[in-house]
Amino acid sequence: MNHRKVAAIAGGLAVCAAGGALCTWLHTPLPWMIGPLGAMALVQFGGASLEAPPFGREAGQTTIAVALGLYFTPSVAREVLAHAPTLAVAALGVFVVGLLASLLLAKVARVDAATAFFSSAIGGAAEMVNLGERNGALVDRVALAHSIRLLIVVTTVPIGITLMGQTGSEDYRPVAVPFDTGGLAILFAVGIAAAFAWRRTNLPNAFMMGPLITTIAITAAGHSLSSLPSWMSNLAQLLLACSLGSRFQQSFLREAPRFVAAVVATIVFMLATLALFAHGLAWATGGLAATIMLACSPGGPTFKLIQRLARK
Repeated sequence: MNHRKVAAIAGGLAVCAAGGALCTWLHTPLPWMIGPLGAMALVQFGGASLEAPPFGREAGQTTIAVALGLYFTPSVAREVLAHAPTLAVAALGVFVVGLLASLLLAKVARVDAATAFFSSAIGGAAEMVNLGERNGALVDRVALAHSIRLLIVVTTVPIGITLMGQTGSEDYRPVAVPFDTGGLAILFAVGIAAAFAWRRTNLPNAFMMGPLITTIAITAAGHSLSSLPSWMSNLAQLLLACSLGSRFQQSFLREAPRFVAAVVATIVFMLATLALFAHGLAWATGGLAATIMLACSPGGPTFKLIQRLARK
């Protein structure tokens, strides 16, 4: 690795850390995702050529996957199984809405079908960029679309739920699992092994799906090996944001205004459509509309936001 590459990686990490620290100080939602993404976008569009650290995306995905898997305690697993039909309908609904949004985005922004689809697909930003890259999409546009989507969702959905007069209940009590270095090492070791096994099948997102499935299996079986420190989840978000932000190129600015306007329009369409869908599903199943809206919101695994809402 030459000195120029080392400097580009160090610069990327420094810019992301500064952005995360600023957003933490400002108390914005998801500061360690939005801050680094915004900071990287500014410097990259300004002409910089910063880079993400090698294997940073994989490390971030693995950590987030473990963090999500730790929520699937036996009681949560039973709830998931009990509401499996509703979850299946919700998954199908959000897929259809994302597909419709991609058709709108392709027409308005004048981009190819792959770029439009992965820019509109409801999932984690890093996962959609990864899948888009595998399928010939323009990754800088996919990364920017999901960055805008994340920002809009985390700043509007909580306000919408508050205006509905609904807040989280006190029924859920997270299990207080102490941090254990050995237990966490086991979770990561098993998760990474599963990621490499998953990758041998040539299926996408190995470092998300492998650790996620194994951690869910371990936790749902009643084995509480360790909790995940908040600084690790923050670092994981920073690494993912750095990987996404490094895809931005100054040359994209010539087409950015039209694309950004089209992305914002499709996000508004998705939010409005999914809100109606969530209310309809809540009426049909007797569920809480706010809960279903959070589940259907096009923001990826923003579990920290959900945690905050659950505490209110």
